[in-house]
Parts: sequence; structure tokens; C-alpha cells
Amino acid sequence: MDYKVLMIDDDEVIAQSTAEYFNMFDVKTAYVTSYDEAVKFLKDNTVSLLLLDINLGDRSGFELCKRVREEYDMPILFISARTSDDDVLIALKIGGDDYIKKPYTLMVLLAKVKAVLARYEKAREAAQIAAEYALNHAGAANDGLRDKGSGSDDGRIKLMGDIFLDTNTHKLIKGAEQIGLKAMEYNMLLYLLKNRGRVVTKDEFFRNVWDDEYVGEGTLAVHIRFLREKIERDSKNPEIIKTVWGVGYMIEKL
Repeated sequence: MDYKVLMIDDDEVIAQSTAEYFNMFDVKTAYVTSYDEAVKFLKDNTVSLLLLDINLGDRSGFELCKRVREEYDMPILFISARTSDDDVLIALKIGGDDYIKKPYTLMVLLAKVKAVLARYEKAREAAQIAAEYALNHAGAANDGLRDKGSGSDDGRIKLMGDIFLDTNTHKLIKGAEQIGLKAMEYNMLLYLLKNRGRVVTKDEFFRNVWDDEYVGEGTLAVHIRFLREKIERDSKNPEIIKTVWGVGYMIEKL
């Protein structure tokens, strides 16, 4: 069966009440309360998004996230009463898309889930359109996104030197190396390139890339940090993605 959301929490009362609330608003949701139940459910059903607690009895949500990322491509939102920065960083580092701290209100959680689902659907559609465009317009400019001299005929957009963004494979090309990007990392980098030469404010990221008013600046900063670790020669002294303090981020024109 197809589900929009799978809630994974060892507290059955929380898991069941959250699933029931989502279903009231036509977001088809199921819940499980253990690592093993989650693995079995994902094998037997199609799921668009995971809500994942860190504590799953004798197993860890971090462990489950790593396994899911090896087999599936879906947004994973961690939900946890654990509030340390280390937990947040680990969750995002291993493949989580956001970290929601308990207690949360069901209304706000539902709004966030709907925003994330819409964003990922938009990303899938954009990827499909880009693939079709590349197939039908081989040798043409990449959908009008390249600055003169910054692109090539194979779907690559130049960042700096031998570093390119491949819009066909959604990978970063650094010399002979190909580096995979998460969907949000790709969308953020592409948006910065589309707006090359001007500052993209944090609010603009939230509106036009994240499409989610409930995202915090800390989550945005962590994603920028991980993106820099993949792009920059020295992520602590970035040459490509520049911070404009108190405003946002930018990529300068070549």
C-alpha cells in the first residue's frame, strides 16, 4: 500500500495519536513502534516520508536512518526529546532532513510534513523536467540557468576551477571525483547558482527552496555547512559559498 507518512516511535500513545491526527486531514499515515517493525513495513509498503524517533527501545533511530538511506530515497524528519546540538548534528549528518524537538503541537508538525512532502514532490518534478530537457536539447544551454562562460553542453554548471554541478545526475564534479548530493543540498546549490552575484537571504531560502516557514536558521546553517564540506577546498575558509553575515549567502560571479 501507499502511505504519505510512517511514524516510528517506541511510545505507542504518541505514535498512534499522531497517525490518527494526520489521517483526519487526509495525510495517509501508519505507525510502528520498533526498528524491526519499521524495516518490515518499508519492505511491504511504499512510504513518502518518515517521522523517526531517536530512541527505539534497544535500537537507535540513527541506526535505522543509515539503513533507510542505503535503500530508499525519502525525506526523514527526526523527532526527539533529546535537545543537544550533538544529536541534531548527527541526525542531519547521517541523512536526516530536519530535527523536530519534543514536545511538538500536532498542528505545527502536520504543517511541516505537508511542506516537506510538497517540496520533495516539486524536486522530483523538477528533476524529471531537467532530464527531459537535457535529452531533448542536447548541446543547448541548461534551461537558461548558466552565466555566459560558466556552463557546458553536458548539463554542467561551473562553480570554480574544476568544480561543477552536474544538473543531469545531481552530483558535484571535482576533477575526476563525483560526489553525491542530498536533494536539499542540490536544490540549495542550484538556487544559489541561479542567483549568482547577489545575496540570497535566509528568508528567501525558506520561501523558495525549503518552502517551509517552520525551518529554523540552525537547520539551514547545518545544511550550508555540509554543502561546503563537499564543495570547498577548505570548508572553514569558503571560496565558493560566501556568508554575508546577518543576511544570507551568495556565490560570486565568475
